[in-house]
Amino acid sequence: MQNSQMDELLKILVVASKDKALLRAFLEDLLTQKELQEIPVRWEIVRRLYKGEVHTGIAKDLKIGIGTVTRGANELKDKNGGFIKVLKKMYK
Repeated sequence: MQNSQMDELLKILVVASKDKALLRAFLEDLLTQKELQEIPVRWEIVRRLYKGEVHTGIAKDLKIGIGTVTRGANELKDKNGGFIKVLKKMYK
């Protein structure tokens, strides 16, 4: 994705985020049904890892493979990554 395309998408998300119904409608149009189902699970994985839950428990609860949880854990290792920055803001 080109920087200008990403910049435009980010602007749209900022505007749409002010209205939950609009943001939901936009995401439903933008993403496939599968993506809409996978993204919240991915977020739950990193949120639960951040709170200290173990990989196996998360995998079992969410009925996903341990590799999926491990990928989330690897993303959390990046201390400059978006996941960790957002989690720190949300769970101060």
